[in-house]
Amino acid sequence: MEDTYTVLQVIARSWGAMFMLLVFLGVIVYTFRPGSRSVHRETADIPFRHDDKPAADDAPDRTQPLKEARQ
Repeated sequence: MEDTYTVLQVIARSWGAMFMLLVFLGVIVYTFRPGSRSVHRETADIPFRHDDKPAADDAPDRTQPLKEARQ
């Protein structure tokens, strides 16, 4: 009978690699599934969600506190 380390090494090389490959492919399929475009677009727009107008061209005066766009 082989020692435990060798048995676990064989399992990790064959079945572990197959499991990791299947998980990787599952993540890729889930990411590019049909109908997920709106979810990705909404997530990409999160930083701009509260912007009401573009920033001013001139540099802000540092003596006054900055205003948020949603105020």
